[in-house]
Amino acid sequence: MASARAHHQQFPPSGCLENRQRNILAAAASGVARFILSHGGQADTVFSRAGVSEDCLGNPILALDLGAYCAMMELAAGETRHDNFGLWFGQQFQPHDLGLIGEIALASPTLGAAVENLATLFPFHQQATETRFVREGEMLRLEYRILDGRILERRQDAELTMGMFANVFRTCLGRDWAPEEVQFEHPQPLDWREHRTAFDAPVQFAQRTNCLVFRDRDLGRRMPGGDLARLTGLRAHLIALAGGTGITPFLDRVRAEIRSRLPEGAAHIEDVAEGLGLARWTLQRRLAEYGIAFSALAEEVRRDLAEHYVRQAHIPLSDLAFFLGYSELSAFTRAFSRWFGLSPSKAREVWRLGGDTTATLPGL
Repeated sequence: MASARAHHQQFPPSGCLENRQRNILAAAASGVARFILSHGGQADTVFSRAGVSEDCLGNPILALDLGAYCAMMELAAGETRHDNFGLWFGQQFQPHDLGLIGEIALASPTLGAAVENLATLFPFHQQATETRFVREGEMLRLEYRILDGRILERRQDAELTMGMFANVFRTCLGRDWAPEEVQFEHPQPLDWREHRTAFDAPVQFAQRTNCLVFRDRDLGRRMPGGDLARLTGLRAHLIALAGGTGITPFLDRVRAEIRSRLPEGAAHIEDVAEGLGLARWTLQRRLAEYGIAFSALAEEVRRDLAEHYVRQAHIPLSDLAFFLGYSELSAFTRAFSRWFGLSPSKAREVWRLGGDTTATLPGL
């Protein structure tokens, strides 16, 4: 194991390991080239635009930059013109294809242990990520979200990850297993009914995090391939290979916390500080060290998300206003006009007529 790790660190193929702050093990992309091709896309075009080397993909000991990985999945959706690319890629993705974290889930003695290991160890497989296994009343939740606020486009990743998690349950309980509910942090997509079909469960959008919601039963069921001795070795290998759960720069962590709270209304500094495990005054002091006020950072997050989602014509502007924490469409319209010099409806029309989704507005 040590020699393999050393070789990986010294001779990573170009594009495989871009930094050590927010990596994801390349096994998470196993089969993506084949899936792109099967849906009429050109895989090499996607990889080139995302800055990802195809030599890395699927290799259990190599890593990709998490931002490049998320971009690859978004580009794959565009290249194949398959808006739910990530949803269906995740549904067919089996745990044994996921590398060490998948093998850890399969080697766990029970389903409950598998879920606990996923929640505890997934941030080693995918850094700059939060996963939690929590109880909420009579229900349990397996939660997942990216902590790096720089990664705006993350819908395809969220949908494929929930599919990967669901397949751990299905490995133990059978293909007919379904959660009680699935939640996503992004707004409702165009073909959202496919999500209900994929999970055979109600699906909610514009939530604080992505998660599977399920009942507290069957967690004592034995995993078919449970092997405690193998599990111990796999856990040690993953932790040694990753070297840690990554480092998310402070401002990007604050951005992510602000983003997660916007669907509940304007993000308040007290709530964001609590989510970060800080006192309010500590958060204010640390932001001041960067020369930025909390209100300015919160507005920056809203502005960046607005520019990203206004491009998506299927999202009603009233829903987008709510998603960004505005109680009324008029308040969102005023803010957008202040940022970009024209209303969101006009900006959407400019992009539609121009046919260029990469074009920017004067305010940018």
